[in-house]
Amino acid sequence: MFEMNRFYKVFAPHKCNVIAMLHIEALPGTPRYAGNWKQIIQKAVYEAQLYLKHRVDAMIIENMHDKPYVLNRHLDIEVVACMTRLGQAVREVLPKEMPLGIQVLACGNEQALAVAKASQLQFVRAEGYVFGQVADVGYMNACAGKLLRYRKQIDAEDVLIFTDLKYHSHAVTADVSLKDTALAADFFDTDGIVLTNSTTGHPVDHKDVQDVVSGELKVPLLLGSGITLDNITHYYHDVQAVIVGSHFKFDGDWRNEISNYQVETFMHKIWSLRERDKYLIFEK
Repeated sequence: MFEMNRFYKVFAPHKCNVIAMLHIEALPGTPRYAGNWKQIIQKAVYEAQLYLKHRVDAMIIENMHDKPYVLNRHLDIEVVACMTRLGQAVREVLPKEMPLGIQVLACGNEQALAVAKASQLQFVRAEGYVFGQVADVGYMNACAGKLLRYRKQIDAEDVLIFTDLKYHSHAVTADVSLKDTALAADFFDTDGIVLTNSTTGHPVDHKDVQDVVSGELKVPLLLGSGITLDNITHYYHDVQAVIVGSHFKFDGDWRNEISNYQVETFMHKIWSLRERDKYLIFEK
């Protein structure tokens, strides 16, 4: 399938690629910025090198500490400029073949595409792709048509767009099921669907994963929240990738520092599962 081919041109051809989250410290112009711009860059580079040491498959940069977030139309230019600089800094210390992506909160999808184009990143994570949703930052309207036209306009069609699907407790179209929402995003040419819980760090119900997978979904499925060492085996064979942030931090809190032990043990589990898959294929 074309959509899967696009994914595997960027990502390794195995199940459950691990995308490690780089939670960037609060940026200039946001309420929690501490006047430490140079240190922000240094920390992002250090964390990228730490993840690289533990052989994660990919990384994604996100401005999670910029809370309270504003919607894309209110995002200031310094956020885009700083995220571009961070994208360049992290890209420079990673192997050329390692995928690096970006998410700009909140709903800064076009901004993320522009950063990816300028910094030579491989994918973006977008919000509000199909249907409408009332979030804590306000109303997020469907953006697929506008976003894909913008990607074409800036000659960034090699940048994959992964689209968030949260539990739609605040969806305007509450009568549309999670599976139908996924199929709508598929129909609107997303490069992959990121299924998440409505709360950061909380796992997706495995029944919802099965429901989405059991449909006619033709694009890759990624999980974007709540993945841990204890539950990864439940999801491993159903998804093309997982985005891991909170579990890699001390006490499982995204605001804390990265725990070497957490990353090492998780990736050891992943590589063990991959080795087991190789053995099963050989036995067949």
